[in-house]
Amino acid sequence: MKSYLKEFLEKFSYLEEARDALLRAYDRIEAHAPGREAFQGLLQSYEEDIHLKLRPILGQMTEIAAGAGVQEYTGHLLLLICMSRHLLACYRKAGMDEEIWFTSMSDLKWKLMECWLVRGIWGTFVGEWFEGFFQMDRFGFAKLQFEPRTLDFRYEKDGLVLEPGTPMAIVHIPRTGGRLDRESMERSFDLAADFFRKWYHYDPVVFVCASWLLYPDNLEVLSPDSNLYAFITTFDLVKSWESEDYYDAWRLFDKEYKGDVDELPQDTSLRRAYADWIRRGKKFGGATGVYVYDKKKMEERAV
Repeated sequence: MKSYLKEFLEKFSYLEEARDALLRAYDRIEAHAPGREAFQGLLQSYEEDIHLKLRPILGQMTEIAAGAGVQEYTGHLLLLICMSRHLLACYRKAGMDEEIWFTSMSDLKWKLMECWLVRGIWGTFVGEWFEGFFQMDRFGFAKLQFEPRTLDFRYEKDGLVLEPGTPMAIVHIPRTGGRLDRESMERSFDLAADFFRKWYHYDPVVFVCASWLLYPDNLEVLSPDSNLYAFITTFDLVKSWESEDYYDAWRLFDKEYKGDVDELPQDTSLRRAYADWIRRGKKFGGATGVYVYDKKKMEERAV
């Protein structure tokens, strides 16, 4: 398993400091006999049933890490990386494109960087989030992620009526560390549409996104020429909500907001704009949007 771990870290270009931290954690667990046996048992459990819930597995991993002197978040990420070997075998057995596995598992690195920036630890503090990936129920395409689901509300626009129960795909926007430019957004939807037509027989392909990014008032902060503006306006917003605090601020600032705006990093125009938004006492919130995939319309938008 250690050779796989090394190959994985190199394949996904992990920073040297992160690689060292994860490899040291692996060695400590291997050197701790009870922990080594328990760790191998967790990997075997996943190989026997990929639909296992992650919460209890991560709970056990917390105990294993503590016994071996490994930080909890580091232990969680280490386990998930090692589990990815069997997930790859599952992709191959199903005949799925390995590029989808690669893009999906790239989220481990993205969450590693998020954990380092927010908590100062090489690991992940959102381990349960990965359950969908490891159950082959969430997939990454270019810069976005998608889950097969069904509508739980009625949607009607331009003569199209979608009833509750209509197959759709939930859209997630991962923190990749790069820009969600128009080309990447369009490629994400193109690849996902092809995938859901082939594997889930979607017709039409319907995408639904619920996120703080879609909060309608965000358009007041963003330039109409910006990438995020283009993403938000791709969706038909069907409902929105407001938050009484700025809990989601860490997603933008890579730092938890504790009441002092000046403590938030303001090294980009977007961060400066949102910092000013908070100073003015404006609300944060979110919205749910629907996008019925139409490649021709998306191409026309890009012209």
